Amino acid sequence: MKAKSIKGNSTAEIKISLDKSMQDGFKPTLAIVFLSVKQDIDALCSLLDETGISVYGATTNGEFTGEGISSGEIAIMLLDMNPAYFTIHFEEFSENNYQQTAKAMAKQALEKFTHPCFLMAGSNMQTDAEELLHGFEDILGKKGNVYGGMAGDDFAFKENFVFTNGRISNKGIVAIAIDEDKISIKGRATHGWSAVGTEKTVTKSEGNHVFTIEDTPVLDLVVKYGGLKDVTPENFAMQHSVTLPLQLQRENGNSIIRVGLVVDWNDHSFYCNGNVPEGSKVRFSIPPDFDVIEKVINECEDLKATEMPEADALLLFSCAGRLISLGPLISEEIEGIQKVWNAPIAGMFSTSELARATNGNLELHGLTACCVALKEK
Repeated sequence: MKAKSIKGNSTAEIKISLDKSMQDGFKPTLAIVFLSVKQDIDALCSLLDETGISVYGATTNGEFTGEGISSGEIAIMLLDMNPAYFTIHFEEFSENNYQQTAKAMAKQALEKFTHPCFLMAGSNMQTDAEELLHGFEDILGKKGNVYGGMAGDDFAFKENFVFTNGRISNKGIVAIAIDEDKISIKGRATHGWSAVGTEKTVTKSEGNHVFTIEDTPVLDLVVKYGGLKDVTPENFAMQHSVTLPLQLQRENGNSIIRVGLVVDWNDHSFYCNGNVPEGSKVRFSIPPDFDVIEKVINECEDLKATEMPEADALLLFSCAGRLISLGPLISEEIEGIQKVWNAPIAGMFSTSELARATNGNLELHGLTACCVALKEK
């Protein structure tokens, strides 16, 4: 399988790059598209559709290829994957039926492939991505492979989209079902944030709504231990995302990050990017040091050594919070990952990431880099 990544600031620029990529006889069948909400999605999809290319797409908080990071532009991974090896699925959540929608997709994929895996993206800030994972897991089992990220909107946190040929939704899911008997797909999710302090118990929560930890309102603890100042409804969510997120401890697998996104100022509780069960154990995290990048690259090197010695293409779903906290250094992380396999790379800065925790289960992640490597067998 051949892969090429292209980027551009408009559909017209993408057309030029697409035409150039095919001058050597390359005939892509699949485009994995990451773009800004500022771009004309319909025009881009029409261009790719006219060329006979199937589209998986999501809006982002920034996008990148091996040529660098951009904001407000378009990044695409082109693959000449045999059309018999994949199918595109697209659905909207008309009644917040997240788990049922994912289950139906997995069942459809099993009708065509004995061992399907999924690349997926979801839109809408209220979408329960964990329910999507549970739906896939219900059908594929605990060992099923599902990777992806939730769409962004250039940090506006208002409206984002997923799309495919002829369809777009601000409350839906797009997924590629891939035949694992033909295409190897392996991934690794790593956050690299260091935990500090003792384990604390979540004493009151409902789903992703955390009220108290050790019987103290969670916001009060964050302000106390984080040394935060001038906390207001306008700046808290972003400030907390890069200063003192929670690490949810798991019995199996590495810890996962839970980021406070919305504060209820009436009781100083907050809503996280994923579920935090009542009674669970959490620790706070400190802001990342330079070694956070080394940790991610080391995990990719381990993935190469143990599971994926070669790759035709690399996809990276990296949390928007990593871009905020690491700044220009995030380029070193992307370049380092690409050098591990020396393969074309494309990706997005996502609202949250979807992947198996190291040595654990399928999880919704935050502040995490999820690297996915693909190789035709």
